[in-house]
Amino acid sequence: MFFTKNLYLILLVLSGMCLGACRQGSSGKVGSRMNPLRTTDGKEVRVADPFVYKAGDLYYMTGTTTLPEGEGFACYVSPDLVTWEYKGLLYRKPEEHIGSFGFWAPEVEYYEGKFYMTYSCYVKEKDRMLTCLAVSEKPEGPFVDLYTPWFDLGYSAIDADIFVDDDGTPYLYFSKNGMLDTLATGELYGAELKKDLSGLVGKPVFISGASQPWEKVNWERNRCNEGAYVFKRNGTYYMTYSGNDTGYEFYGVGVSYADSPLGPWVKSEDNPLLATDLSKGVSAPGHNSIVEAPDGELYIVYHRHADTHCQKPNWDRVVCRDRLYFDAKGKLCTDGPSE
Repeated sequence: MFFTKNLYLILLVLSGMCLGACRQGSSGKVGSRMNPLRTTDGKEVRVADPFVYKAGDLYYMTGTTTLPEGEGFACYVSPDLVTWEYKGLLYRKPEEHIGSFGFWAPEVEYYEGKFYMTYSCYVKEKDRMLTCLAVSEKPEGPFVDLYTPWFDLGYSAIDADIFVDDDGTPYLYFSKNGMLDTLATGELYGAELKKDLSGLVGKPVFISGASQPWEKVNWERNRCNEGAYVFKRNGTYYMTYSGNDTGYEFYGVGVSYADSPLGPWVKSEDNPLLATDLSKGVSAPGHNSIVEAPDGELYIVYHRHADTHCQKPNWDRVVCRDRLYFDAKGKLCTDGPSE
């Protein structure tokens, strides 16, 4: 049986995770889990923009990776979300690919009997990052390109996230990414997808840009919202997203809420959900996915700096996770970030 984001949340409700109030001090661990995540041989999982999905009895993790096998995305497999086994490349860049480098942030969604992978890459002829779509019959791949690029709106589009609503309608969320001299910008947009996933339906709708105080700490150099992940629970749409620059300690995760897939989306006044906490050895937590554990608990999986006190900017990152839950009003809460 294959699990999608919606089914995660349905099972979540059935398991009785609607708690009375946001609690503090819980360990948020799965079994003997400790952050960062490790492989079967004890090595830290060094993946950025981690994305975890479940198929059958196994969990699969991929993300932005640098590997000796060449440009592509790694595949890690786990039966319990605790220990991960490296399985090689989930996707490998073919020689004739339009992308030169910068293969970033893959995500996988099960839709109408197949697994679809979104990712972005730098296209030299266009001088921008463009989103592509690949497909596989199996969760472990190999994924084969379907559209390269998937769409081109005249600007860089990264961090694509597919969400399928209860009625089967697919939607796409992405970050409009750019540089103005030395200023990095990022704005979140959403659009309905065609039923066959061949492209967007209509013009993308603006969702959010950097607007809250925690997102404006490096205002002269970075104004980014990126890395959206969308799910639905009890009629409410939830979006986790990342703000600021992943290379610096200001990076973190925020939450937005909406009553419909394309909004309007409203940011939580309690943001950020995850932020740097040097006392816990946590620096720059961000770009997450969300998955249900075998015991029914919901977890946020994200990256953070491998060395808490590294010289910034730094892009050496490890994968971590923490428990998620909801208060009586439906607000998304976490015990993290944890050590």
